[in-house]
Amino acid sequence: MYVYEDEYVTRRRTPRRTRAGAAAALLALALLAGGCTDAGGGVRGAPGAAGLRDPYFPKLGNGGYDVRHYALSLAYDPGTGRLDGTAEITARATQDLSAFNLDLAGLTVSGATVDGAPAAHNRAGDELTLRPREDIRDGADFKATVTYTGVPEPITDADGSEEGWLRTDDGALAVGEPEGSMTWFPGNHHPADKATYDITLTVPAGLEALSNGVRTDRRTEGDGRVTTVWHSAEPMASYLATVAIGRYETSTSTATPETPPGKATPPGKPTPPGKPTATGKATASASESGTAPASESATAPRSLPVLTAAEPSVAAGSAALRGEIPGILARQAERFGPYPFSAAGAIVTEDGTLGYALETQTRPVFPAAAFDRTTLVHELAHQWFGNSVTPATWKDLWLNEGFATYAEWLYTEEYEDVPARTHFARAFAQDANWAFPPAAPPSAENLFDPPVYQRGAMVLHKLRETVGDATFDEILQGWPTKYRHANASTEDFTTYVESVAGEGLKEELAELWKVWLYGDGKPAKP
Repeated sequence: MYVYEDEYVTRRRTPRRTRAGAAAALLALALLAGGCTDAGGGVRGAPGAAGLRDPYFPKLGNGGYDVRHYALSLAYDPGTGRLDGTAEITARATQDLSAFNLDLAGLTVSGATVDGAPAAHNRAGDELTLRPREDIRDGADFKATVTYTGVPEPITDADGSEEGWLRTDDGALAVGEPEGSMTWFPGNHHPADKATYDITLTVPAGLEALSNGVRTDRRTEGDGRVTTVWHSAEPMASYLATVAIGRYETSTSTATPETPPGKATPPGKPTPPGKPTATGKATASASESGTAPASESATAPRSLPVLTAAEPSVAAGSAALRGEIPGILARQAERFGPYPFSAAGAIVTEDGTLGYALETQTRPVFPAAAFDRTTLVHELAHQWFGNSVTPATWKDLWLNEGFATYAEWLYTEEYEDVPARTHFARAFAQDANWAFPPAAPPSAENLFDPPVYQRGAMVLHKLRETVGDATFDEILQGWPTKYRHANASTEDFTTYVESVAGEGLKEELAELWKVWLYGDGKPAKP
């Protein structure tokens, strides 16, 4: 997510944190579990926890299982706003389970099965509890299928911004940070439980239906509606899932984000469309088919499909910058290591639907007013920091936003002759950045406040000054490599940095963490 600094108005998101019916959900779970016994009459399984005890979202997510894959089939009618969905959730039990919960806000559940057998289900607030006919043993894989329908209602945050399923004039836009994804599909909606996805979208003819990852199929149904299938082969936190339905204009190209150093086209110097470059070439076939050449290996430079989309009124104005994505990714890959996903791109919407840019996986979403080069650099950097390396809890969000903000500073240092130290000095002078430590926001309402972004980036700049450029560059690549497609905490980060920097800097780093990462006060000087 992007927050403007300095001369721009700060974008402050204040997420809703109350989960209606939490106590009722616990009661319902206990009642459902009460009759769960094995064939011999002895109780074996126990209900999974209704919540993962996140510091800011204690009821978000659920315990007792780990989701491996979501297969979502969604049919949407823009005229009525009705969404008909089937969610097939493949998971592995982490305990003996008699019942388990899924997060789902609104919508009406019409049926549920576990491994093909009907399962009892109960709703209490944002908790959907399923009880299978037979207990699920610890370590066993199982598939839960939920069918549901209704008109999704977005979540309105305290600052008036919205997340979730947002209805538009001709379609919809779905964004989910931090909890909006539960407005359109049931799941384990905490970033600690990442999974792969297949998202199948059926919409009226004439509309595009976009999502994360690679497009693997597009077909016309017997009734004239069009179905599009998207596959995300790499794990994704549910808040990064997106859907965009509307009269979008799309463009395709390719990128090679493992380009050897020195070969990248500098961002900000776009190549005319259709002209081959070292980092991207215009092509329709690779992206339209949704597949990369079969001969590519995991270690060889990839021809990465890049698909961007824009609503008609903003398509022409955004085309040039959308064309720069291959070059920006190539340079970021040089700095941060190989691009971690199988596809890339962007979605640009008309202003009015969404009030902020968001780093939805492989295909960030931007309102037209926020689609500038700095914001694009920020959201693309999130593909490494936040999307591949995902926070263990929401308290670790500064690891997303601090790195993405510092990526902006690195970009302007390289291409606009504005040293990162200049950004650091500006941030140091702003009182708003000292409201609290980046690693310890006082509440969920402060997660998207300036210290998480600006002071988070300041921590990284002080780290760079402490360890030197060579070691800092090693950290920039090593951190997203070590935790690629995984979750990591602030403690994981500080431990990793200390291991790379060596024993000789241990005391200096301890002071850095104390003052800049966790300290309450503003130092006397930068």
